[in-house]
Amino acid sequence: MSNGQWYPPEWPDRIRALATGELTAAVPRRAATVMLLRDAAAGTGGGPTVHMLRRRASMAFAGGAYAYPGGGVDPRDDDRLVGWAGPTLESWAGRLGVATPAEAQAIVCAAVRETYEEAGVLLAGPTAGTVVTDTTGDDWEADREALVARELSFAEFLDRRGLVLRSDLLGAWARWITPEFEPRRYDTWFFVAALPPGQRTRNASTEADRTVWIGPGEGADGYDRGELLMMPPTVSTLRALRPYATAAQALGAASDQDLTPVLAQARLEGDELVLSWPGHEEFTKRIPTAGGSV
Repeated sequence: MSNGQWYPPEWPDRIRALATGELTAAVPRRAATVMLLRDAAAGTGGGPTVHMLRRRASMAFAGGAYAYPGGGVDPRDDDRLVGWAGPTLESWAGRLGVATPAEAQAIVCAAVRETYEEAGVLLAGPTAGTVVTDTTGDDWEADREALVARELSFAEFLDRRGLVLRSDLLGAWARWITPEFEPRRYDTWFFVAALPPGQRTRNASTEADRTVWIGPGEGADGYDRGELLMMPPTVSTLRALRPYATAAQALGAASDQDLTPVLAQARLEGDELVLSWPGHEEFTKRIPTAGGSV
């Protein structure tokens, strides 16, 4: 493999099964992930860096791959209104391409909650114009663990703390849907955000064995050299962040990003199965079929 694209060995068989009707596509679960950015130290001349975690090699899905903090929507993320600051839920529904404000709240809540659960960074504050500066301490950790265990809903957490979710600190960047031949599928919205002043990241995820702050260009180059393992959405979003000199510039550019869902397609061409992601030709894979047929 010439680069670091994660490519499961079972994909060819699953693609063939889907093509012959032996496999029924699973319904994707809604999810969110956040590209958390911070600017380089003054005087270094570098652009922003992004917080990434490396999934444990023992993980069944994408073990060893670098990714951003994120995860699935909690069913309770849209069952009641949360304290909210920033664009209206109606505006978010339009931007995210979902039918209802409740769906929009669930996706944005998932982005903020998962960033807190996996990186210890909380995009919320006591008022619409403030953000918490310190999420350390035993009481914060107890709440974070309760969120991870789903013993505490995110709405309850915000109410308990007297906080409002700062949706204005997020920008929607991309949307990728897990291929139809995968048994565990996600409809994932990618967001960009800047690390709030005073807060620090840490590896709070049980699924990761390492975290790094890395420049988007450095990360993409590491993938190209085959040194960093990543999935197509991760590489694509890293490349898209390269032009921006600051985290604020990237956040400001979020409204111009195309949120058309990217879904892998598989087709037969002669004796090959061709796996492609529309609009992202670099990830195309050609897989010889057994005996020239499926």
